[in-house]
Amino acid sequence: MTHDYRPTFVASDLEGVLIPEIWVAVAEKTGIKELTLTTREIADYDELMSIRLRCLTEHNLKLDDIQQVISTMEPLPGAVELIQWMRERTRFVIITDSFYEFLTPFNAKLGFPTIFAHSLKLDRDGAVTGYQLRLQNGKRKAVRALKEIGFRVMAFGDSYNDTPMLDEADFGALFKPPANVVADFPQFPVANDYTGLKALAHEFLRMPVVM
Repeated sequence: MTHDYRPTFVASDLEGVLIPEIWVAVAEKTGIKELTLTTREIADYDELMSIRLRCLTEHNLKLDDIQQVISTMEPLPGAVELIQWMRERTRFVIITDSFYEFLTPFNAKLGFPTIFAHSLKLDRDGAVTGYQLRLQNGKRKAVRALKEIGFRVMAFGDSYNDTPMLDEADFGALFKPPANVVADFPQFPVANDYTGLKALAHEFLRMPVVM
């Protein structure tokens, strides 16, 4: 039995954890049912984005239309407090499969946390023509990189696309996941509110002993 003296880092998903699902909000505003699909239902991110891009093209929706919806959205109740709670105790980063072009209105509302996201491809008229991943399997690789530079990492998220970083982390947890994700990944503890999530983080931050 030895002590693990590595400093800690906490990595969080964004949508469904700290802010509402952006695409769902756009679906509610536009009435486009297919845009309600998220990584909770479709594990293949490229498949999901193909559906979204097709919907935008078919309905002539541009980035400005999406940003107008986003500008009316607020962080989930308690999210800003959670971020501050984490940052007071350790290092904290948000790793999301959303896009920087979507997140600008949220930066100030969340207290300007560090965010790793992807980028959209736009034409000169502001139509979304595609997307550029920051890198393939970026959530797992980001957590792996934090470990490689000497941090002990906790990661949490709610969807299929989060599970690679939860698996890579020293401590992975699900936050308010749907039943299908819990059934497919029973190895991860589940927090159903921010109080439970803080309890898991507190457990992680007090885990310096390794066998």
